[in-house]
Amino acid sequence: MAELWTLECSACGGTRDAQGFPTVCEQCGQPYLVRYPEWPERRPSAPPETGWSMWRYSAWLPLRHGETPVTLGEGGTPLRESTRLGRRYGLDRLFVKDEGPNPTGSFKARGLSMAVTRAVCAGARELAVPTAGNAGVATAAYARCAGVTARVFAPATTPSKILSEIRRYGAELVIIDGHIGDCGRAARSYAAERGAVDLSTLREPYRLEGKKTLGLEIAEQLGWHFPDAVVYPAGGGTGLIGIWKAFQELRASRWVTDELPRMFAVQAEGCAPIVRAFREGLDRCTPWPEPHTIAAGLRVPAPLGDRLMLRVLRDSGGAAVAVSDAAIIEGASDALDHEEIDAAPEGGAALAGARILREHGLLAAGDRVVVCNTGAGWLYRA
Repeated sequence: MAELWTLECSACGGTRDAQGFPTVCEQCGQPYLVRYPEWPERRPSAPPETGWSMWRYSAWLPLRHGETPVTLGEGGTPLRESTRLGRRYGLDRLFVKDEGPNPTGSFKARGLSMAVTRAVCAGARELAVPTAGNAGVATAAYARCAGVTARVFAPATTPSKILSEIRRYGAELVIIDGHIGDCGRAARSYAAERGAVDLSTLREPYRLEGKKTLGLEIAEQLGWHFPDAVVYPAGGGTGLIGIWKAFQELRASRWVTDELPRMFAVQAEGCAPIVRAFREGLDRCTPWPEPHTIAAGLRVPAPLGDRLMLRVLRDSGGAAVAVSDAAIIEGASDALDHEEIDAAPEGGAALAGARILREHGLLAAGDRVVVCNTGAGWLYRA
């Protein structure tokens, strides 16, 4: 059966159909992006049976007619106007997109709902994923929902609460003495040996499509307008890339006609390969030696999506900044103290980054700024 979409390599532009279990481009090893037919007839809709979830946008997602998604009710998270935080940071129109209320407690629910849906619809019975934490929880939960098995590879430094959540959902957990890159190699080796579907970040094209719904929601929650800027904590980068893809598709469909926003990536000083590459004018990252930060999701020393992230930042007129662990803690505390948002360390990083961007004049006081908190703080507490 022909799919309603095709796959296009993000680097060489090669195309292929979407049958089976697509991974990276066979020619150059870079990620595939999902491409759809003409956009004018593709309008966001909310069928009564789905309500407010990311599947509100099913016409914008790689789902065949009649397919049932693997869903736990992900998406539909609040976009909170944060007046008190805005005053503290010198931003008159600051909004926080809070992903903590998602099933499994983070934005990873969006990507894994979509990726597990496509894998299972294609016949997968076993999944493998490397994780810095939250992707493992989401994979475990959606695999159980779909009735398939999952093996999760996580660094020994992953917060203990997150590891217990992975086990609670019934996945087989493998602890690796190393970082997310080491886990990725172990997951790929296992998938090749067992014939499992590898759901690593950007090594299949569908997690990105689930993350894209973040951008669709932000635009709808702003009355089908774009913000002036989006500030995002970037580890593997699918959220940043996905939001930008959503904005581009909304423009292509003529559903939103605003100027595209500036996109800003925030990383930790202890692991900032995108920041370094951006400042040096490079189009690729070099691996970051000995990555360390309290924000587990930002300990990604060599992201596969480096080209895509850097392209988003430059094409949008944005930038990349690094913040200290102390600033990350302060940002998360600010979210709780001033807005009652239980932010993950990554969300604290994004808020700290917004403050720095304002201080350096890269954000203006009157800009409408959306800061993304990618998960719930409780997952990081023992």
